[in-house]
Amino acid sequence: MWTKDYTGESTAGAERLFNILADTAAWPEWNAGVSRVDMSGPFAEGTEAVMVLPDDTALPFRFIWVEAGRGFEDETAVPDTGVVVRVRHELIPVDGGTRIVYRCVAEGPDKVAAEVGAAVSADFPEVIAALAARAERAE
Repeated sequence: MWTKDYTGESTAGAERLFNILADTAAWPEWNAGVSRVDMSGPFAEGTEAVMVLPDDTALPFRFIWVEAGRGFEDETAVPDTGVVVRVRHELIPVDGGTRIVYRCVAEGPDKVAAEVGAAVSADFPEVIAALAARAERAE
């Protein structure tokens, strides 16, 4: 198993950040690694979706935890790797804003899980910064 946390800070409140995360249709506006997200239902635990990357790769995933104002976790079985990736997007209120924590966990054969986990999460610092900036502009 491979695990890594990425953390950022925002002056925006957790509710505002959560509302941006819950608007999956707008993810491409602030996350350069996403072309679109096709949802099969609401932004809720158990809902399945497909994230389409800029190179047209389609990655089916499902939401395994969603809590308003706190964040969500998604799970993706990465095709042809034997690896399952879970990413928890957690919002933690702190004085004057919110700590944003993305935790990436890749389970599967150790070497492959480490490679997949590192690749999936390589842009997380930029994504967290873009999320924070979007929320701060909106407040």
